[in-house]
Amino acid sequence: MMALTKDEVQKIAHLARLALTDEEVAEYQHQISDILDYVAMLSELDLADLPPTAHAVGHLVAQQNVMRADIVAPSLPMDEVLHNAPQHAQNQFQIQTVLDDS
Repeated sequence: MMALTKDEVQKIAHLARLALTDEEVAEYQHQISDILDYVAMLSELDLADLPPTAHAVGHLVAQQNVMRADIVAPSLPMDEVLHNAPQHAQNQFQIQTVLDDS
């Protein structure tokens, strides 16, 4: 069992630029210790016969593109496109100036 000290939790909090109360330090001390214990348990597994993987799914799921076919279709009429626009002119949306040259 790997139990962190309060000083270690406070050091981690300092590195993460977190201001923790004493109650939070005690809570995180327990939670982080539990996480480290779980990682230590995983480290005990014999993985010598397993190949390294670069993706969580690996070869178990067929990797394929799921995009639809690119089929040419007529566009919406311009009056429908601009119907809900607050302002428009010359078949274009009018928007407030974002950048000012001054």
